[in-house]
Amino acid sequence: MFRRALFTGTAGFGRASFTGPAKFGGAHFSHQAGFQGASFASFAEFNGATFTNAASFGGASFTGTAGFERASFTGPAKFSRASFTGPVKFSRASFTGPALFNKATFTGDGLFSKASFRGPAKFGGASFSGTAIFREATFTKYAGFAGVSFSRDAEFSGASFTSGAEFSRAAFTGYAGFRETSFMDDARFDKVSFSGTAGFRNTSFSSNAEFRGAHFTNYAGFQGVMFACDALFNGARFTMTPQLGPLLCGQQMVLDGAVFEQPVTVQIAARQVSCSRTKWANTATLHLRYAELDLRDAIFEYPVVVSARPDHFSTPDGALSEAKLSGHSSGVRLVSAGGVDAAHLALHDIDLSLCRFASTVHLDQLRVDGWCTFATTPVGWNWSFPWRWSRRNTLAEEHHWRFHNGHDPSGASRWTAPPEDASELKPAAVAALYRQVRKSLEDGKNEPDAADFYYGECEMRRHDATRPWGERALLTAYWALSGYGLRAIRALSWLGVAMAVTFAVMMLWGLPAHDPTPTTTGRQVGVGQKVVLTTDTPDAVNPSGSLAERVTTARAEKALRVVINSVIFRSSDQDLTTAGTYTEMASRLSEPVLLGLAVLAVRSRIKR
Repeated sequence: MFRRALFTGTAGFGRASFTGPAKFGGAHFSHQAGFQGASFASFAEFNGATFTNAASFGGASFTGTAGFERASFTGPAKFSRASFTGPVKFSRASFTGPALFNKATFTGDGLFSKASFRGPAKFGGASFSGTAIFREATFTKYAGFAGVSFSRDAEFSGASFTSGAEFSRAAFTGYAGFRETSFMDDARFDKVSFSGTAGFRNTSFSSNAEFRGAHFTNYAGFQGVMFACDALFNGARFTMTPQLGPLLCGQQMVLDGAVFEQPVTVQIAARQVSCSRTKWANTATLHLRYAELDLRDAIFEYPVVVSARPDHFSTPDGALSEAKLSGHSSGVRLVSAGGVDAAHLALHDIDLSLCRFASTVHLDQLRVDGWCTFATTPVGWNWSFPWRWSRRNTLAEEHHWRFHNGHDPSGASRWTAPPEDASELKPAAVAALYRQVRKSLEDGKNEPDAADFYYGECEMRRHDATRPWGERALLTAYWALSGYGLRAIRALSWLGVAMAVTFAVMMLWGLPAHDPTPTTTGRQVGVGQKVVLTTDTPDAVNPSGSLAERVTTARAEKALRVVINSVIFRSSDQDLTTAGTYTEMASRLSEPVLLGLAVLAVRSRIKR
């Protein structure tokens, strides 16, 4: 019995064997307390004990209950390789110096509720066969749980980690409870195995959180989790997780190489969400906010829907605070879908203005629903060159190609520059992308927007130097006259020009000086004889005199009649000079075509 004993010198109990109860409750160890290798066959009580200097229990064996509740360790507390067969209680214990539990074995329950670790806490390689309770414990400095084995439930709910927390390669066989836990510095869960439920509900990570290679065999609960910086789930595996989130990430949410084996709903509000090489082995729905999404080389084995969430995420505890992301647009921007099989991908309300579709497979089967926006052509006039781009939807790949090749009369800088890792595509490749996206929109009954991608396809074909020059010349004429049958104003403008030219030619040269008067001639014969009469119309006389004299109201009315009839394939029956006849023939061929192109352009914008 050493209750409330005062040890002013070194207390040497190394390798001592306590066959009965060892009661040191309330004892005060002013100097080093040496219990290394000691054996406690029965109850060992150190409740309320004070260890002013080092407390050495390395290699000690506790067969019965070990009680260290409210114990105070001012110096190093050494429990490395200690063996606790029965329950061990460190509830409300205070560790001012290092707490060393490396490779310790806890066969019974390990109770550390509300324990205070002001120095480094090292449990590396420890084994908890019973329940491990660290509820509301505080770790002021480094907390090391690397390689720890938790065979039953491990409870860290309400704990506070001020400095770094290391759980790499730890194994949680039972429930892993981190509900409302606070991580002020980096938290590492790399290659951790969660065989039971992993509960991180309402946990906050003030710095980076790393779950690289973690395996969540059972449910992984991340509702209401707040990641202030990066959340790294590279290569993580979710076997039975029906829902990930809602959660918030102030910087980058990385799911590169992660595997989702079951149907899952992902709810994330983050500045960046990277799903490169992510494998979706079942159906999935991604509801995102504020995010810049990367889907490069992702594998979709079943339908996957990516949508922008219009309203705030909510949890059973209330709405998820988005203060970390305030000041940014809440929309979702897809930056790359390269290498993706788009046959199972559906996008809803996504900004595609920066999205690169190069190397996407089955792009023509991509579902684009809701208010998905694409990049547009530069706007405004450049008065050094009288040119203005008609506004239309474009792919990011056209922007990158025009930026490098300077095909913008108003300056290449007005096109979006490509990212550093983007390779420049040839016009033929960009045309193929346009053709596939156009088909996707047409299959979705979005004919008006599909027209813009037909325009882009023709533009790339026109600039493709590998095509025959005749085809390119035909496309150039088609573009100049009507914008590939999609620009009604351009076609009507050319129609107006053609009509004006026809009108002017008719008034000045096409109409004769006077309308020819038919003359009927015959020969007088006797009674009863057959009369033969011949009617001749003299040739039209070319007008003479100055051009100004030919501009009269009468001639203008006749010229207008000829022009209007020419537009609708009709002959005006007006007597014309030779020049007027050929002019009318040319106008009856060209002007109806221009009118038809204008009608076609209007139709493409209102087609159902």
